[in-house]
Amino acid sequence: MTLIPAKALIVVADGQKAIFLRNTAPNGPVSLREEERLTPKNLAGEGPSGSRPNDQTPHQTDEATFAKQLAHRLFVMKEAGNYDALVLVADPRTLGELRQTMHKTVEAAVVRSLNKDLTNHSTAEIEAALN
Repeated sequence: MTLIPAKALIVVADGQKAIFLRNTAPNGPVSLREEERLTPKNLAGEGPSGSRPNDQTPHQTDEATFAKQLAHRLFVMKEAGNYDALVLVADPRTLGELRQTMHKTVEAAVVRSLNKDLTNHSTAEIEAALN
């Protein structure tokens, strides 16, 4: 298992929200502090142009749009120097959508991915899943 560096940004997400946490432990087991929550904004205006793909429900389109918004936010944060190491924790669909839309500099900062939906779990439960 990959050691999560101190000050790493941990993003716990699903198709409807993202929680930004920071690892405050200098080494060893992670200790997380919540920094921010992100929710979808302007889904209709930022969704796909034209018509929705036939094989996609409106809910799936909204989730894909939110993943695009999250990927953009991570890029802006990376460019501003807000993190060097990134850990992604998300359900399989959101993780797949994120990987498709992430900028190369964000992708290069990912030190670990966890394929689980932990958005409705406590910080202690997220820590346990990462340790």
